Amino acid sequence: MTNRVFNFGAGPGMLPTAVMEKAQREFMDFKGIGASIIEISHRSKDFEELLNDTDRLFKDLISLPENYRLLYVHGGAQMQFSAVPINLMGRTPARKGLYVDSGRFAHMAAQEAQRFGEVQVIASSQSTNYDHIPEITPDMVDQDAGYCYITSNNTIFGTRWNRFPQTGTVPLVADSTSELLSRKTDINQFGVVFAGTQKNLGPSGLALVIIREDLLGFAPKETPNLLDYATYHKDHSLTNTPNTFAIYMIHLVLEWLTGQGGVEAMEKVNNQKAALLYDLIDTSGFYTAYARPQDRSIMNVCFNLPGEELLNRFLKEAGAQGLYALKGHRALGGVRASIYNAMPLEGVRALANFMKTFEQKNG
Repeated sequence: MTNRVFNFGAGPGMLPTAVMEKAQREFMDFKGIGASIIEISHRSKDFEELLNDTDRLFKDLISLPENYRLLYVHGGAQMQFSAVPINLMGRTPARKGLYVDSGRFAHMAAQEAQRFGEVQVIASSQSTNYDHIPEITPDMVDQDAGYCYITSNNTIFGTRWNRFPQTGTVPLVADSTSELLSRKTDINQFGVVFAGTQKNLGPSGLALVIIREDLLGFAPKETPNLLDYATYHKDHSLTNTPNTFAIYMIHLVLEWLTGQGGVEAMEKVNNQKAALLYDLIDTSGFYTAYARPQDRSIMNVCFNLPGEELLNRFLKEAGAQGLYALKGHRALGGVRASIYNAMPLEGVRALANFMKTFEQKNG
């Protein structure tokens, strides 16, 4: 492939080239059985082995504690905006969820949760258009609540939680769609972590849900079967046919990540990639970073140029050089470089070199 670009798109995101090539080689004949992975039964021995090994790889990569369960849930991350309150609000008589509004998707999650019980937004950075993570102190967390919900990395605005809040006995829930497996995280801090698979894990259509075992079984009896976490746990996520191809691709990505040295090694590279861009932006006098320095994401680097005409020229010329999908989200504008695990250091260096040249010509 001579026209493969560096894909800075926010999601579905870039996948490792080695993963794409292996999937291509195996597409017509999975492990020598003479059929594709998308053609075989999810009840077959071959798929069961794949699913079990996917579990193993993921658990090893994040050092998953024994009292946590891994679920492969339909519908992607936004389905979890409903599933979380359905499964957790009933833990306490108050039927209450606490939310931190740090970006568009956190805001959407809080709105969706209002269908199922009381929602309290305990902090928000909306007034400054989500340019930082609001501060949470333990006294802000009502211990009668069923859970406290955060979005650990805000894709649109390029912010992330660099220090997670202390919530006492209230389970902390994190939407980690755009950063799962990008940095080492102690899962014991959380009751639930979930992620849509289209950023660092594989193709879209599924969410991985990590849930502490004692939080299963609180969904009301009228809960639709495929929104009840206990159903997925009981049936190893095979109550009905899951997205088998997505699970296969997740398996390949996890194999690749293991071969790169795991999450700790990947975090070092991710920090290096982000530093290349932020250091350039902060010293340029031409580019302006959006997020406050203490809350910057290493997955989504958002910045702007002095004017709309320069921005449009930047995006056009970058695209012509194989730097793909750098346009910022419509809610913010500007430039957004999403540098997920699969983005090689070479791609970020190419972007940084282009930015330097563009500033020299236009600054």
